[in-house]
Amino acid sequence: MVTTGQLHLIPVGLGDSPIENWLPAQTQQLAQSLTLYIAENAKTARAFLKQVGTNTPIQEITIHTLDKHGTSAQQIREWLAPLKEGQHIGLVSEAGCPAVADPGAVVVAAAHAMNIEVVPHVGPSSILLSLMASGLDGQQFAFHGYPPVNAAERSKTLKDWEANSRKHHQTQLFIETPYRNEALFSALLSTLHPTTRLCIARALTTADQWICTRTVAQWAKASPPEFNKQPTIFLFLA
Repeated sequence: MVTTGQLHLIPVGLGDSPIENWLPAQTQQLAQSLTLYIAENAKTARAFLKQVGTNTPIQEITIHTLDKHGTSAQQIREWLAPLKEGQHIGLVSEAGCPAVADPGAVVVAAAHAMNIEVVPHVGPSSILLSLMASGLDGQQFAFHGYPPVNAAERSKTLKDWEANSRKHHQTQLFIETPYRNEALFSALLSTLHPTTRLCIARALTTADQWICTRTVAQWAKASPPEFNKQPTIFLFLA
């Protein structure tokens, strides 16, 4: 009798940092043993496998690339078919935890529909790490992804998020493409109320990690953060 395999949700790093700093040894051993992966980005997945080390040569490991716009439900079911034959599969994101602010959620949903066991593993989540370190409300919060790029739309959206934050005492979390971090920071200072608390969480888990929470008024009087085009989480609480 064939035992059904498991879909393992394996976090990858948020930046340049030793793997032992963010991935438990047991999960490293599991990742080393797998020969079939589903990834948001194959290049990133290969870099992760090179860092973790593999029992099988990387060129012999199958990596299916998940396109959030182009991969069909049928294709995902075909990728997951080896699970029914007892093979384990790893799901990895481009950074952080798979299926959290990540297209891998559709793979997890398909696994549940196929009655496949899903196993999440401990690892870095920039959303939770920044919330932990912000000092803002960790009971009520919302992650929005990216704000609009258009300045007028972005300003309106930020005001709407601030209104929700004030009404529900809800921390608002969002990200931006790193090269637009400075523009977003300027928009936050010009849009949000001076008493709103704003947290900047940059390059989490790396040597360049920097986390600071101040009121908007305090940020306006201080030197602007050094973003250096690095991944950053923005959080505020009105």
